[in-house]
Amino acid sequence: MGAPQDVIALALDRPDGHRIPLHWHSRAQLLYASAGVMTVTTASGVWVLPPLRAMWIPARTEHHIRASGPLSMRTLYIKPDAARDFPPSCRIVSVSPLLRELIVYSMTLPRLYDSGSHAERVMMLILELIRFSDPVPLDLPIPRDRRLRTIFDELSANPSDGRTLEQWGLRVGATGRTLSRLFRAETGMSFHPWRQQLRLLEALRLLGRGDPITNIAIDVGYSSLSAFVSVFRKSLGVTPGKYFRDEASAFSGGLAGRADPAAGTRRAGTAEGCGTGAGEKKSS
Repeated sequence: MGAPQDVIALALDRPDGHRIPLHWHSRAQLLYASAGVMTVTTASGVWVLPPLRAMWIPARTEHHIRASGPLSMRTLYIKPDAARDFPPSCRIVSVSPLLRELIVYSMTLPRLYDSGSHAERVMMLILELIRFSDPVPLDLPIPRDRRLRTIFDELSANPSDGRTLEQWGLRVGATGRTLSRLFRAETGMSFHPWRQQLRLLEALRLLGRGDPITNIAIDVGYSSLSAFVSVFRKSLGVTPGKYFRDEASAFSGGLAGRADPAAGTRRAGTAEGCGTGAGEKKSS
């Protein structure tokens, strides 16, 4: 993206299940969805972005994106020089109602704007409002060891798989003790909390898609709805049925109750090629 502006806003609307393949950008990103849920995967982890959460993605970080529910992606692309004080790794950003309104409003501003203009002041205010403290972990570290990656890949495809570490050891060619040691070394977590986090993130994705809660509980490996609800409440503070309602209620009333003015529009630069490749796709 060769534009001289420090920050550029782009909107992209896509259907449930849409996937944006592995790619990277020459600019950093503030990735946000005003509607829908995104699952973002990098080489080091998986993040699920429900309402009130955005994601900071540093420049040249390879990632791919999966939509759950109709997706209204609202992204800011930021020159590295304008983001020198920002983290060098991916981070979750808590989105206040004010920040949400400014991100959505930025989509209506000219893509090319003058220094000192109203549009530039809006963009700079957005950068000032970004905060990286998030009390709820919505990410999952991806291990590097090939044996652990096999476990990650198979559990991602089937979160309900209940095999123990000893049983996984027979599958990948290692003892349960070795796998336990590797999980702690590479993810900072023991196997059971790590698998629980994987299941929680998949549950959030399915909730964002609108699946029935009972079906979700079974799909992510819980023997009963009550067991799933108990784990979900302990992790996120509310029941699955209330989670998205509570998140959305933060936007009710006043300015935050307005519809996204960019929804359903096709502004210049919001086509698929620019939405994924405001930077560049990974070379094969």
